[in-house]
Amino acid sequence: MSRQKRIVLVTGAARGIGYSIAEAFAANGDQPIIADLALADARNAAGILAEKYRCRAEAYELDVADPQSVQAFVKNVTDKWKRIDVVVNNAGLQHVDPIENFPVEQWDKLINVMLKGPFLMTKYVIPQMKSQQYGRIINISSVHGKLASPYKSAYISAKHGVVGLTKTAAIELAEDNITVNAVMPGVVDTTLIQDQLQKLADEDGTSKEEALHTHLLKKQAIKRFIKPEEVAACCIFLASDGAASITGDTISVSGGW
Repeated sequence: MSRQKRIVLVTGAARGIGYSIAEAFAANGDQPIIADLALADARNAAGILAEKYRCRAEAYELDVADPQSVQAFVKNVTDKWKRIDVVVNNAGLQHVDPIENFPVEQWDKLINVMLKGPFLMTKYVIPQMKSQQYGRIINISSVHGKLASPYKSAYISAKHGVVGLTKTAAIELAEDNITVNAVMPGVVDTTLIQDQLQKLADEDGTSKEEALHTHLLKKQAIKRFIKPEEVAACCIFLASDGAASITGDTISVSGGW
């Protein structure tokens, strides 16, 4: 494929890791599409990227767990841009509770967003990617896609499931020049993690810094937060021509978990 401005869809891209991924693609000369449930935040993010990188970044409201929302989003993008080159399934959330106390509605919400969401996005972008005989699908899993820790049953189940979805889709799509891979971040400095740290610190009666090392970095070789930009750099690589033979794989950006 000749190098041109690619159409890159990133879910949950109004902030955090998703925004950093969208920004990395904008800096790479691509056209990022910011998809998020929070439309106002998505528009703000797209506006910043458009001005900073002189790209046609756009924002769309998207509920990744709703088939009609995903189908309409993909159709709108395809109708306007005539291509979908890269999809990064990033949208996520967290809830922490022991299994016996874990609210069923929270279980459903996390599974719907982080497992059903990537399934729906993959399902509905496949026809366009097959028609153009090119595509890169990148799923943001987690080190919790290969490991477990207590009180995060829904998150860990979803992230394990994403790895299985990645491997299955990669086999099905290989002959159409579509690669599917998963990135497994470790402890990334995001609002979600900062909120979790505050809760842990309050429970322990310690500082957030102490809670970080006690609870989150204990098994990590590099004793610091992973930067969102480091996760984004991995996505840029997986979407590059240099990664054309990598599919059905997982790459950890975890500081040595």
